[in-house]
Amino acid sequence: MRPHQIPGKQILTGFLGKDVLFGSAFLIRLTLVFYGVYQDRTMLVKYTDIDYQVFTDAAKYITEGKSPYLRATYRYTPLLAWILTPNIYITDLFGKLLFIAGDLVAASLMYRILLLRGLDSRKACGCCAFWLLNPLPMTVSSRGNAESLVAGLVLGTMYYMEKKHLAKAAVLYGLSVHMKIYPVTYALPIVLHLQSSQSHEKGNTDVPKQRKADGFWRFFLRLFSRDVLLFAGVAGGTFAALGLVFYFSYGQDFLKQTYFYHLTRRDIRHNFSPYFYMLYLTAESEWSFPLGLAAFLPQLLLLLVISFAYYKDLVFCSFLHTAVFVSFNKVCTSQYFLWYLCLLPPIIPLLRMSWQRAALLFLLWLMGQGLWLAPAYFLEFEGQNTFLLIWLAGLFFLFANSVILVQIIAHYRTGQVTRKIKLQ
Repeated sequence: MRPHQIPGKQILTGFLGKDVLFGSAFLIRLTLVFYGVYQDRTMLVKYTDIDYQVFTDAAKYITEGKSPYLRATYRYTPLLAWILTPNIYITDLFGKLLFIAGDLVAASLMYRILLLRGLDSRKACGCCAFWLLNPLPMTVSSRGNAESLVAGLVLGTMYYMEKKHLAKAAVLYGLSVHMKIYPVTYALPIVLHLQSSQSHEKGNTDVPKQRKADGFWRFFLRLFSRDVLLFAGVAGGTFAALGLVFYFSYGQDFLKQTYFYHLTRRDIRHNFSPYFYMLYLTAESEWSFPLGLAAFLPQLLLLLVISFAYYKDLVFCSFLHTAVFVSFNKVCTSQYFLWYLCLLPPIIPLLRMSWQRAALLFLLWLMGQGLWLAPAYFLEFEGQNTFLLIWLAGLFFLFANSVILVQIIAHYRTGQVTRKIKLQ
């Protein structure tokens, strides 16, 4: 080898340096933001997400001293509209810049969690590259979607839970549930995890057989342990304080649009959900509402099983929770995938899976989306009736997601989590 030649492995090692990786990820996202300005001005199909215009309009109402819910289809917390008021005062690109910064904050938290779990910096950066160089989060944040903010709050909760800083974790958790409803499903795994940690610290891991009959009673008593009460009090207080402020500011509109709408939502437009066609066909039926409620049952049962099976590894349990919640939800769109993809990098090191198997599962996931997108295109842009094909593709995508989750569970080594807690 000539002296001036640099081996490919050395190049890769240099690229996986933290500063280079994060800097490259930021520049790519920044380029996409400015490309979006060009496409919006010159092309019929806009780059910017329609939701971003909704956010901006709601922020404009805030600056005028009005309710953000005067903007039709604004169904988010007023906090988001308040955060985006610089869209009006400074530049309409502020929100996009904030969202791509949120991507980097989320990646930074992944990096810190991986260090706590025993990885060195280079390997941690390799796992974070899955998020930083992934086209999906790049596109979603640069188009003006706020999912990166929620991802950062969820990862912040996981990070401080690993560090045993319960008050900080609770504040972020309360804020994340305020921003989006879905993290509320982590409540049971968090309680079980806190109970398990406290029991382990007291050396109560081995219970005589004669005392197992009162296991339920001991479980009930641990619901009122110091750690559980601290977390519940701070998280509940954070959520309640924000809710009260906005309820007194905007009344019933806040509750209806931020929470109740999403709980009772029955979206009959085409989406990845296996339930969409059923809800579409029964939209005018008296059975529409009961069927919508019944769709929660598979979610609920699976989330309960996962909670009790994997609560000891909270990050892994939360990943499974979110993937199941999204896959079996009544509404499922591409941006929802980020809810669980942001929790995948911290668990990658404990997946004992060959690259060939991982690549095959990734191709299966992409194929599921491709099979759905083809008939969806003909429905949306060609006006052809492809509802049945979309539904069948949605069922296949659910099957693909289920296979992937089973494989991840089968190849994950929960007992090998090694935390290097650094008290600061």
